[in-house]
Amino acid sequence: MTLKWLAVMVATVSLTLCLTGNAVILAVNGEQLPLLVNLVTLTAAGTAVVLAVVAELHDRLNDRVSALTEFLVARLNEIETSTGDRNSGFVEGYLLSHSQEAAVVPFGRRGRGAAER
Repeated sequence: MTLKWLAVMVATVSLTLCLTGNAVILAVNGEQLPLLVNLVTLTAAGTAVVLAVVAELHDRLNDRVSALTEFLVARLNEIETSTGDRNSGFVEGYLLSHSQEAAVVPFGRRGRGAAER
């Protein structure tokens, strides 16, 4: 059982015990349970609700991080396959076997610097 559902169960049981105890004591004596008992049960229920909400948010965040990680891995693999030039050795070997040298293209500046040259 996950933490979230355990916290929901604790909150439900605490509220049920508080309401049932107050109803029984009210029916028998016409009074309420002592204030300390009511405060303890309501505090337990409130804490359990907050814990359930935090656990749900943690699960959602974990799912999003996992999805983002999978997307990034897939994207990086895609970039690697598209930019990895596996044929460069073959092309250079082919050109050398036909007595042609491969042209060396120098890297230039990108952006405005390339247009101003």
